[in-house]
Amino acid sequence: MKFESFELEGKEIKFSTLQFAAESVGFVHAGQWDYERVTFDYKIETHEHNVTYYLRLPAYAIEGDIPAPDTKVKLLTPILGKHYYPHGVEYDEDFAKNIVDKCNKKLQLFKEKLEK
Repeated sequence: MKFESFELEGKEIKFSTLQFAAESVGFVHAGQWDYERVTFDYKIETHEHNVTYYLRLPAYAIEGDIPAPDTKVKLLTPILGKHYYPHGVEYDEDFAKNIVDKCNKKLQLFKEKLEK
């Protein structure tokens, strides 16, 4: 599921700004990067069906190399996926309203941090 209503796609910022804003609202920058692409993940675990979801903030470098703080990155549209063990994450799903609402709140917080 894509979250296009936040109009984050195409926004160009420094990697350090992205990292600060994402990590300050709970996203994790772990091993999901190379020198050109990066993804910050927010993990949502549910207990009723033992399901894990990932809200992802993808970006790619347009000047410099990730993870250098002064690298200029361009944001892509945030996406929500459901993890299927052992196959990976599927993005074309019908997601529960409470999961989508949680993602909308998290993205709003992220957007507010970027604008400060």
